[in-house]
Amino acid sequence: MRVFVAVANSGSFRAGAGKVARVQSAVSHAIANLEAELGIALFDRSGHRPVLTPEGRALLANARDILLRVDAMRARARGLGEGVEPELSLVIDTLFPLEQVGAALTEMRAEYPSVAIRLSIEPLGGPVAGLLEQRCQLAVTVGEDFRDPRLELRALSAVPVVTVVAAGHPLARQAEGRTLAISDLADHLQIVLTDPTPLSEGRDFGVISPQTCRVNTQETKLALIRAGLGWGRLPLWEVERHLAEKQLVRLASHALGRSGLLVSESYLAHRIDAPLGPAARAFAQSLMQLSGPRSP
Repeated sequence: MRVFVAVANSGSFRAGAGKVARVQSAVSHAIANLEAELGIALFDRSGHRPVLTPEGRALLANARDILLRVDAMRARARGLGEGVEPELSLVIDTLFPLEQVGAALTEMRAEYPSVAIRLSIEPLGGPVAGLLEQRCQLAVTVGEDFRDPRLELRALSAVPVVTVVAAGHPLARQAEGRTLAISDLADHLQIVLTDPTPLSEGRDFGVISPQTCRVNTQETKLALIRAGLGWGRLPLWEVERHLAEKQLVRLASHALGRSGLLVSESYLAHRIDAPLGPAARAFAQSLMQLSGPRSP
């Protein structure tokens, strides 16, 4: 089945052989044996390259699912026999409240004080890419835009995101007592966070204005919004104090969610084919317990 999936993914027996580190004749033999066992042809070999038959396309999804489950079982078995990991590596979505992460890490360290921590804060596709590239053991991602069948996700809590602008910005005066139209927002610069990964290549998320300033960190985005350069969306936990002190103003628009509020779900994610050590499991359990729904 691994040979079958490798050939289907790569488009040729030769490339598939490279994927599974076998000679091409062994790959051809393995496919022929699988076809004989199943009683159907998986590939049409009449052309220059093998092409999946309708039956092959139908069974490819089953083969991928079976391999994911086998890998998950092997990973769990390896994890049962392993000791405490020397380091816990995490990639956290920039929208997720870091206070909860810190509290969960403190609880984990109380139980496993010898475990070093490597923590990265990344936007958009960063947490998912961190897992797929094996840069981390656990990740926290926010929203529904980035999914992969190789990852297991567990819902944590809702993350409210609000649209804000500096109190002295012209939009703040326009917003007094009224709901803004898209045209009102499009007349002003929007501060947008960019994705450091290729997962969202060619896609924009929540970009309304044709005038944009693209930044690579959420701290930069907040600083520029507070300076009055433009407007943008930020997690409520990060701007609550600035709103209370009237440095920032919330913007209401039907194009930005009710009252300018967008609520996204956060997820704790890990690769199903990579075992979690005791420290990772302890952190995950603590974060699940600490993360509760926040009221906007």
